[in-house]
Amino acid sequence: MADKRDGSTTLPGKKAQSSIELLITLSFGLIILLPLVVLAFVQISNSTSTLSSTEAQAVVGNIAGVATTVGSQGFPAKQLVLVDMPQNVKDIYIGNLNGTVGHEIVIVVYTNAGASYVTAYTPVNVSGDLGSITAQGTYLLNVSAQSACPSEPSIPCVYIAAT
Repeated sequence: MADKRDGSTTLPGKKAQSSIELLITLSFGLIILLPLVVLAFVQISNSTSTLSSTEAQAVVGNIAGVATTVGSQGFPAKQLVLVDMPQNVKDIYIGNLNGTVGHEIVIVVYTNAGASYVTAYTPVNVSGDLGSITAQGTYLLNVSAQSACPSEPSIPCVYIAAT
């Protein structure tokens, strides 16, 4: 045993034993915390997907409302609308999924579960091309009543395009 100046004695290896005990204790703590951190990241990712879908629902509802208003006024009614596109938007369809005149506005949002189709119905015929505004950001849209729809001239519709 080694004597210290204050009269206490320490056994050889006592400091090493304390270090190993501390290391083991910290390791168990990290083992317990690691799954919690992973779970938190998964929940944050799910929240982001849900938020994108919710924001997309607000956007399609806003566009559909303006299209209904403009369509009920008839040609030559026009209105500009400002929309905030959420992140993870893949496609935007106006009319039908095949690009013809219809009654739907569809935003395809990628989530953790795959593609989510966020849809709003309009009582008026709608057509348009918003494929260029899938990136996250704020966009100005031109919503105008047409006596002859550009995609099908025999049908009146509300045409929606990015400005």
